[in-house]
Amino acid sequence: MQHDLGLLFLRVPAGLMLAFGHGLGKMQSVFAGKLEFADPLGLGAGPSLVLVAFAEFVCALAVSLGIKTRWAAVPVAVTMLVAGFVQHAADPWRRKELAMAFAVIFVTLAITGGGRYAVDSLWGKKR
Repeated sequence: MQHDLGLLFLRVPAGLMLAFGHGLGKMQSVFAGKLEFADPLGLGAGPSLVLVAFAEFVCALAVSLGIKTRWAAVPVAVTMLVAGFVQHAADPWRRKELAMAFAVIFVTLAITGGGRYAVDSLWGKKR
């Protein structure tokens, strides 16, 4: 039970902070057609923004609710690792620290899953 409470208190705030603190603005840019964004992997600015907006908003919300937590945490973790190791590679630690902290959280959730207090667990009990 303590393990499940710990996952709940890790997953919900981290997912909501990322979704509304970072992802929502990017998602609004996508819907407004403002596709100007960094292109750290050479995919193009538009596709990069769409992928990051999806990871930081949609996937982060799914993680916070505990919907397909392991699967939803993977795009977020990859996005944060690219931000830390590629986009901010030459920057000082303080510039990449937040991305790395989010990466650690979402890698952990990709490994552990959402726990007993996730929507997936509730759906699983009904089956």
